[in-house]
This record gives sequence, structure tokens and C-alpha cells, in this order.
Amino acid sequence: MSKLANSKYAIVGAGLMGRMLAVALAKRGAQVNLFEKGGSDANLSPARIAAAMLAPLAESAITEDNVVCMGIYSLPRWKDIISNLSTPVYFQQNGTLILWHIQDASDAERFAGHLEKNSRNNNQLSTPQKLDSQSLRDLEPGVADRFTQGIYLPNEGQLDNRQLLEALLIELDLLKVNCRWNTAIEPEKLRANDHYDWVIDCRGLGAKQAWRADDANQNPLRGVRGEVVRLYAPEVKLQRPTRLIHPRYPIYIAPKENDIYVVGATEIESEDLSEVSVRSAMELLSAIYTVHSGFAEARILEMATQCRPTLKDNLPEIKYCKHKGEAGLMLINGLYRHGFMISPAVMDCALELLEEGDSKTALDLGLRINKELPTQEASLCV
Repeated sequence: MSKLANSKYAIVGAGLMGRMLAVALAKRGAQVNLFEKGGSDANLSPARIAAAMLAPLAESAITEDNVVCMGIYSLPRWKDIISNLSTPVYFQQNGTLILWHIQDASDAERFAGHLEKNSRNNNQLSTPQKLDSQSLRDLEPGVADRFTQGIYLPNEGQLDNRQLLEALLIELDLLKVNCRWNTAIEPEKLRANDHYDWVIDCRGLGAKQAWRADDANQNPLRGVRGEVVRLYAPEVKLQRPTRLIHPRYPIYIAPKENDIYVVGATEIESEDLSEVSVRSAMELLSAIYTVHSGFAEARILEMATQCRPTLKDNLPEIKYCKHKGEAGLMLINGLYRHGFMISPAVMDCALELLEEGDSKTALDLGLRINKELPTQEASLCV
């Protein structure tokens, strides 16, 4: 029996991490109350509009080594997590395709150099494969008329984010997790007024006050705006996530089931949640049309924006404290653009901390664990 069995937990925030942790704890025999200021549809969570690509090698060109290691760890864990859900979730591991137009060849060469270097330095990463015209046609025939070369990154994957959120919701019900939707509450109030063993803050940007920069040691939380388009494109038959090297930002096209495509790329240092800008929409749509002409007749199902919770150094972090005779407090945040890619790793580290008081996995993967909480929260731990 798990050491977590019969313990009582409150989780605040029912986005991706909140749902995953609630399910994991309930399966270990814990009593879990889950609080969410929005509804059960996750409309307030960045996880709802994400492309959910699981691409540690592709991301290695723009992120830190420890995030890459978390992504490598998480890929097989996703298979385990999904296989143990009662509801099927689309999961694919057909690799990633990188494309570019002739005018962007120098940018592509630099990008390829980063991937090759990272692959050499980390033997857990696949080796990128350069594609000529014929090998590109064999791999992804739908784009072979417009491109004569590319790079293939084997073993990378993706899943359907909305199917997963719904499957986790069903699992919460089956496990009899007490879900309190449309309930905004501060973790400190739960610690002060209820008899929990632990209160876990998974609110993303809703936890900005808890991550405020009130002294030199703090790591403030901010939002990074992303804009995403969902399309129905039956004339396009891409078989794997495809990235287009672009002069302003890399475009990604993630094919889901039933001819649905998630298209995005924008990263704007802003917490503006207003609708997609005309400029972003034009750039995204014109760029994907250059990848495949079938997108011209695609139907726009949705244009959406969200802000990814991001710490100062763009790296995830867990803060926690626990003293005898009082509820522990754990804060999980800063998953940035890598939420789906690294969330199993972050979850497993959190579970180890709850069960053992320490996490070898966090040490191995380089996930920052901090026992120093911001002033307001630390005052409740003494």
C-alpha cells in the first residue's frame, strides 16, 4: 500500500497538472478535494488550447538541458498514464518533421546544427535524419511537391490534449474525487481552516501572488501569450507534427484525429487574453498554406489565446514546506510552453516529495526543488 493512502489532500487548480495529480493521488488511496475557479471544461487552462507535442529533441534547440531530460523521461510515462485511463486518448509517436523554404536555408542550417550537437551530447536523444527529395516523399508525401529537403526527428510524439483533459475528468469521477468547480479559493485558507495533510497549488498564473518577487531570491511568475488556430482540413493528410522554420517564429502544425489540425507558434511577452490579432492570424494561416495547398480549403474551427505560466528563467519549479502537526504546502508552476512534454516528470517528482520527503527523480532530471517559500506562505510553515 502506498504511503499516501488515507491521507487528505487539497489541490487548487484543475488544469493539466492539477488533474493529473488528483488522479495519481486518488489511485494511491488518498482522499482528494480538487478546487477550480472555472468549470470542468478547462476553458481557463492553457492546456485546453495546446498542441500537446512531446518533442524533446525539437525543443532542445531553444530550451535548457534539464527540460529536455524531463521530456525524454516523460515520453514513455505518457504511454503508461494513458494506458491506465478508463477512456482512450489519442497518442502518436511518429516523430517530428522540420521543413523550410529556400530563403530560410541559413536559419535551417543553424537549427540543424543545434539539434546535431544536442543529440551528440545526450545519447538519450534520437539522431536527426536529413531528408532529400525522395526520402521526404517517402516519409511525408503530402509536402513533397513544395519541399525538396527536410529533417526528421524520430521517436517524438504528441497526444490529443482535449481528449486527455476529458479522460482525466472521467477518471476523477470514477475515483470519487470531490471536485468543486467554479470555486475560487486561496490555498492558505484551506491550510488554515481544514484538516488536510497537504495543500497543493497548481493554479498556473492564478498563483502570481504566491510567486511574487519580494526579495532577491524570488522567481516571479509571468504570462507568455500564445495564439492558436484549430482547423478542419480533410484535404491535408500530414502524418506527424510538422514544424516550419520561419523568419519570425517557428510554425508548428499538429495533426490530430479526424482531420483536425492545431496550428500555432506565437510567443508574446504579454498577459493579454483578448482575441487573436489579425497580424498573427494572417501570418499563421499564410505560413501553413505554403506547407500544403490543402489548407486553403480548411475550415477554421477556432482561434484561441492563452497565457502560459512562466517563471523568470523559463524553467519549472516545485516549492514546498511541511512541519509536524500542520498541513504541508506545495507550489508547482512554471511549465511554460512545455507543459505536456514534461508534466509526467514534474508530477512524479511531486509524488516522491509527498511520499518520501525527497525526490531522486528531481535530482536526476535537474528539476528545481525549493524549500524556501515566499514570505506570506513561509509564515504559515513556522
